[in-house]
Amino acid sequence: MPAIPLPASTVVLVRPDAERKFEIYLNRRPEQMDTYAGVYVFPGGRVEASDWSTAMISLTRGVTPDEAQKKFGVDLRPELCLGYWIAAVRELFEEVGIHFFLSESETDGAQPQQTLLNRVAAERAALQRGEIAFADFLLSQRLYCDLARLHYIFHRITPEHYRVRFDTRFYLAALPPDQSPFDALEEVSESLWISPERALERYQAGNFPMMPPTLMVLRSLSAHRTWEELRDAFDLC
Repeated sequence: MPAIPLPASTVVLVRPDAERKFEIYLNRRPEQMDTYAGVYVFPGGRVEASDWSTAMISLTRGVTPDEAQKKFGVDLRPELCLGYWIAAVRELFEEVGIHFFLSESETDGAQPQQTLLNRVAAERAALQRGEIAFADFLLSQRLYCDLARLHYIFHRITPEHYRVRFDTRFYLAALPPDQSPFDALEEVSESLWISPERALERYQAGNFPMMPPTLMVLRSLSAHRTWEELRDAFDLC
């Protein structure tokens, strides 16, 4: 019997380069991981039940449960649909240190993002280890998830012949100008910024392993030739 797909979210981070084109962020999973060992992937992970709890949803801004369901175009509970957005923000922060948070006192996003990151950096590792709940972390820091930064682009379910399967929603997001992802953490052996075209070239050369959904996203993004074209197509902020 095929394994039941687990809900998951993935974030495709993009940034402009010096030639008015753009780069995407990829990290390589450690060789000792149980799934997709040594493969280059976008940051992401599983959607947990706590991601779509009432308490967690109250700590979000930018997308409502009904709006999330409408964007997916599926007959899922609106709260679960929004949980995919929340998981994307949580996993991005846990995995590579990039945060899409708003301060309680400045929900318009006026607080410098690096200042906010310095304030919460100590809690990130505890969150990643499961020692504190995401909602409790946000409450303690008086923060909200800024879901409007994520743009839903793609849905993929792992084929039935895989031992572990995921029902994954892919999001596109611009890297905040005053943030940088960590080079290597618990679930990342190395990371890099690379153009979609160059990543595909390296894959074809046989020294850059990637999964089919990653390839599909890269091929789609490579159709946009400049940063301005990509930004305008997806209303990136």
